[in-house]
Order: sequence, then C-alpha cells, then structure tokens
Amino acid sequence: MYKDYFGLRDEPFSIAPDPQFLYMSERHREALGHLIYGMTIDGGFVLLTGEVGTGKTTVCRCLLEQIPEDSEVALVFNPKLTVVELLETLCDELRIDYPPGNLSNKLFIDAINRFLIDAHSKGRKTVLIIDEAQSLSPSVLEQIRLLTNLETNKQKLLQVIMLGQPELKLMLEQPELRQLAQRITARYHLEPLPQNEIKAYVNHRLSIAGVERRLFPVSTINKLYQLSGGIPRVINLLCDRALLGAYVREQQTVSPHLLTEAAREVFGEQKKTKLWTSPNWRWLLLALLITIGTAQLAANYGVEPPPLVPAPATVSVVVEEVPQPEWDRLEWDEQQPIDQSDTLAYQTLFDLWKISYQNGQGSVHEQAGQQGLRLGNKRDSFEQLRHLNRPVVLKLKNFQGQEFYVTLTALTDESATLVVGKQRQTVPVSTLARQWLGEFSLLWQAPPDYQGSLKTGATGKMVQWLDQQMAFLNSRKPSREQNISLTGNLLEEVQRFQLSEGLDPDGIVGTYTLIHLNHKISNQQPTLAVGQKG
Repeated sequence: MYKDYFGLRDEPFSIAPDPQFLYMSERHREALGHLIYGMTIDGGFVLLTGEVGTGKTTVCRCLLEQIPEDSEVALVFNPKLTVVELLETLCDELRIDYPPGNLSNKLFIDAINRFLIDAHSKGRKTVLIIDEAQSLSPSVLEQIRLLTNLETNKQKLLQVIMLGQPELKLMLEQPELRQLAQRITARYHLEPLPQNEIKAYVNHRLSIAGVERRLFPVSTINKLYQLSGGIPRVINLLCDRALLGAYVREQQTVSPHLLTEAAREVFGEQKKTKLWTSPNWRWLLLALLITIGTAQLAANYGVEPPPLVPAPATVSVVVEEVPQPEWDRLEWDEQQPIDQSDTLAYQTLFDLWKISYQNGQGSVHEQAGQQGLRLGNKRDSFEQLRHLNRPVVLKLKNFQGQEFYVTLTALTDESATLVVGKQRQTVPVSTLARQWLGEFSLLWQAPPDYQGSLKTGATGKMVQWLDQQMAFLNSRKPSREQNISLTGNLLEEVQRFQLSEGLDPDGIVGTYTLIHLNHKISNQQPTLAVGQKG
C-alpha cells in the first residue's frame, strides 16, 4: 500500500525469508559459514540455534543458493513427525521409490541406504536439512542418528543440518541423546542484532527495495532497538507497520512516536498491572486484614475502630492521558500573495544570518554564494532539524492542496515557531507534521577549499583544515604531515565527533558533519532553538 508513496519497488520489511534481503551481519556471516562448512565436512551433524525471528531460516535459504551441484538435499520444514512420517518425507524429498501405503521402518531405511550408497558411488553428497528441529521427538532424533551410521572408511554418507530454537540445545543435553550430541561437528548460536547494526539492517533492506534516503532517523532507530531487542523479524513487523502509519499520515519519515504507535498495534495494548503482581501486594494484603480484623472487633465489642494507617508502600495508579486540543491547520498569511511565499521565506532566512536577499537579483544559491555561504536543499525529519539546530525554509501544503514556504525559527519536542509570510506563529509539531512535505533548505558556511564530501582516504587542503578543527576540539597539536589523509587517528576522531553529535559515525565529512563542526567552533551563526548559541 505504501510502496508507491515512498518510491519502493518491493516490500522492504516482509517477514518472508527472502535471501536477497538478507543483511549479512557479522553474526549471520558466521552462521552461514558454519552451515557451508557443514556441507563440506565428511559427515556428522551441524547445529544452528537462535531465538525466534533471529534469521535462522533466512540464512538457511541463503545456504540453499550456494549448494554445490553435486549435492542431493532433503528439506524438512515440518518436523512434528513420527518416525515413519520422517522416513517417508525423506524418501519423498530424495525422490526414492517405495510401495504405496508402506508403514515399515525397515523398508524405508533399506531404500534410503541404497540411495545413499548409490549417490556416494556417483560422487554426490546427500544432506538432510531440518528446520524448527526443537519440535523433533527424542525417538525421531534417535532415528536420524541411526541413519548417519551408514559410512565408508573415510566419511558418513548422510550429512544432517539442524536449525532450531534454544530449546534444541537443552534437548541434546538429555542422557538418552548423548550419542547424537557427540556427533555434532559444528554448532553456532545466532544472537539478535546488536544496537550498532540496527541502522545498517534497516537501510540495507530499504536500499534493496529501491530507496536510498533515510526514512528512519537516528532517534527512531534507537527506539526500534528498544522495542525489538534486535530480533530481525520483530524489526520487520515494526518497520512495516510504521511505514504504513507514515503513509496514512502523509509523513516522509518515521518518528519515534509513530514507531511506538506501530508497536502498540503489533504487540497489542500493554495490560494494566494487576494489584497482586505489584511487589507491594503483601503490604496491601496485611493492611486489608488488619482493617477487617479491627472492624470485626469493633462490631463485637462496640468499640470505635482507630483511624486507618496507610501501608508503608505507595501504590501506583495508571492514569490515562487525555490529548490536549491542537490547532487543526497552519494557514498562509492572507495579507501576502501566496505565490511570493518562497521570496518572503528566504528573505526571513537571510535576515537571520544578517545578510540581504533581493528578489530578482539572482537565484538563492547565487546570492548565498556571493556572501560566503551555501544553500543546502535536503529531505529529512524533525529529529534531524533539531540536530542541525539551524533556521530553515520548509515547504508546506495547505488543505486546499496549495504549496507554500515558511521559515522555521524555533523547534522544541512539542511546538514549532514559524514566520509565515510576515506573521510569526507557534503551533504544535503534530500540526506542522501534517502539512510538511519533508523538504527544507538551510544556509551554512563551508570551508574555503570544500569541493564535496570527504571520504575515507581523502587527502589535500580540505583534510588539513579538518585536522586543524579536530586538533582544536581534542586539545592537541595539528599534524605536521604534508600529505595527511582521512585515515587512522583522524578518521577515528571524526567518527567519535559524529557519534557525540548524534550523526551516523560513517567517517564521511559532508554537509551535516560540517554544520555540527561550525556549531562547535563558532558562535556567530544563527541557531534554531531559542536561547542557544552555536
């Protein structure tokens, strides 16, 4: 539903185990490496475990795309089988003939053994892959072990790869399965994604689906980790629902608040804490018993009960928040022509920089350049605007479908202050969000030799300038190297700076990084938030 709105070719967060969307984290690479290793060793069991939704099945699908041509593979995705059903499924997967209606274990096993011997004689390897193996019964696991008994002097004729949840490891620790456990030649436990890989995971799937721009700001990514615990399937569910919410609200990015709403829909409303689940329940029960006992004594002996003493613990009461009323819309200043909104907005922006803008005296880019500044046109989120902390020109749309430009001069978590035409208005951020198209323009001051973003390994005057700025921020002396490059300690300093400023620590020095550097080093530039200096 939201694909066309965001310009996506495919659904980026489908929970189907599509190998093309597999994000090869370090953990997933190791898991796949173990499975590939299991395909090449001379027999035995390979074990891959992990929590629900960590990507075991997707890794397995990726393995299937790399299976050597000289392999025969049997896949079992429904392991809740009896011994006979397992043997029948194995025969079906390997295209082994057997009499219709056969229920004899021996007949199935003999047929499977003949197949294994024949495949080995032709130089072919036979592999059995079982997903959700924690659902296998001990008797079925023992039968699988017995199937691997067929071997030559050098190798077993059947290789078994089992994928399952952590319970599978516990099952294999049972005494009756110790023989099977001893045959496990490779094992790996797939952990959830760490926090520092969530952003790369989300952006990877968006990129494969056809969108390179950032739809999930850094603050939303952090919230995503809190809500998902790093489990890819949960990440997919939350991101899919959040993009749908952004589409419905006509927003260009997903805010942390919108992601939280999506989580409520995915997980369901949190149940209110019951009285007896609170750690204070014993005090409450004691107070209740004392009260009942005192009342009973009073009734029996005609004595006035003493005043009730509060229990020595505080009981939390869940209070439902009632939304505060908001303005419905942001309207254009009727005293000004709406077709001149861009001119008025840029005049306000230039005034904040204490420079002049004259309509008809060249483009905005040209007039900015003449005064030593650059104009950046971006598409991003409110969170990024707060990070940049610069006044910006926003492109809005009213409820009649007309587009117009305003200047954002202040922004908090809850409200935004704008110059609309020649009027100053303060509105809730939620009101502005309904009309903002996600586009903004800002002025910034580039270094004298800046020709574009600096990437790892870059050299030249711009890198020397960057080293001087890092030296100032880190209280060190600038490098004396004649041909210093953006590598080593300098690259690490840049990445630490980016991380401290809430930027992506990618080491690429572009517009956003330079604007944050300007804030740190100079206090002569206008800021977005009231009362703050750069």
